Amino acid sequence: MRGRPQGNWGALAPLCLLLFLFFLLTLGTSYKPVVVVHGLFDSPSEFSHLLLFINQSHPGTNVTVVDLFDHSQSLKPLWVQVEGFRCAISPIMQNAADGVHLICYSQGGLICRALLSTMPDHNVDTFISLSAPQMGQYGDTQYLRWLFPKYVKSNLYRFCYTRLGQDVSICNYWNDPHHRDLYLNSSNFLALLNSERVNPNATAWKRNLVRIQKLVLVGGPDDGVITPWQSSLFAFYNLNETVMDMEQQLVYLQDSFGLKTLDARGAIARCQVAGVPHTAWHSNRTVYETCLAPWLS
Repeated sequence: MRGRPQGNWGALAPLCLLLFLFFLLTLGTSYKPVVVVHGLFDSPSEFSHLLLFINQSHPGTNVTVVDLFDHSQSLKPLWVQVEGFRCAISPIMQNAADGVHLICYSQGGLICRALLSTMPDHNVDTFISLSAPQMGQYGDTQYLRWLFPKYVKSNLYRFCYTRLGQDVSICNYWNDPHHRDLYLNSSNFLALLNSERVNPNATAWKRNLVRIQKLVLVGGPDDGVITPWQSSLFAFYNLNETVMDMEQQLVYLQDSFGLKTLDARGAIARCQVAGVPHTAWHSNRTVYETCLAPWLS
C-alpha cells in the first residue's frame, strides 16, 4: 500500500518538472505594457505597423496607442494635451506593477517628457523619444507652410511669441535662435519644460524625470520635418545656425532638467538611422529592430 503513492509520484515527477519549467519560461517572456503617444496630425490608425512589430517580437505585450487629440486636435496647446494624456495613461501605470514603457513620436515626445516631469508617481521604465523636437523646432517644413502660409521661419516668431501664438502646439516649441529673449519670455511650454525661464517647479520636475531607467533618443538626417533633425538628440542651433551637440547645450551643462544626470549614469541611448523620412519612423522595421525592440523587455 505504501509503495503505490511513491510509484505514482515517480510517474508524475517529469510532468511536474515540465510544468515548472513552463511557468518559469512564461515569467521570463512577460513584457511590460507599452504606451504609444502619437504626433502632430496623427491618430492611432497610423501605428498599425508598430503594433505588428511589437506583437511579433514581444508576443503578449499589452500595447495602448492613446486615442486623444487626433488630427487637427493635435494643434491644441501642449499643456492641455499633457493633462489629457495624463488622465488616460495614469490608470495604465497603476495597473502595471513592474512599470511601463513609453514610445512617443514627434510632438508626442515633448508631451511625454512633460508627463514624466510633472508626474511624481510615474513608473516609466524606458522613454523612447521617436524623432521628437526635444530642443525645439526652427525650420520651414510642409507642415508650417500649410499652417502658416504667410510666414517663413525667419518671421514666424512674430506670431508664435504672442499670447495667441502660444495657443497653437507648434508655437509651444518654436525655438528661434535669433530671438532668444522673446523665446525665453514668451514660450510657456518648452522654455518652462527646459527650465530655461524661472520655474518654481524646476527641482521637482527634474527629480520626476530622472526616475526613468532609460531615455532612448531616435532620429536621423533624412527626417525632413524636425529641424534641425538633431533636435531629436537634444542638439540645436546656435545664433549662427550651427548645430551644437547635446553636451554643448546650456541646459545640459547646467543640468537644468536632468539631462546631464541621466547621461552621467549611462541612462541615455542615441540611435541614428539614415534614409528614414519623418512619417516612416513608426513603420520602418529596421528602426524598430535597431532602436526600439531592444528596450521593450
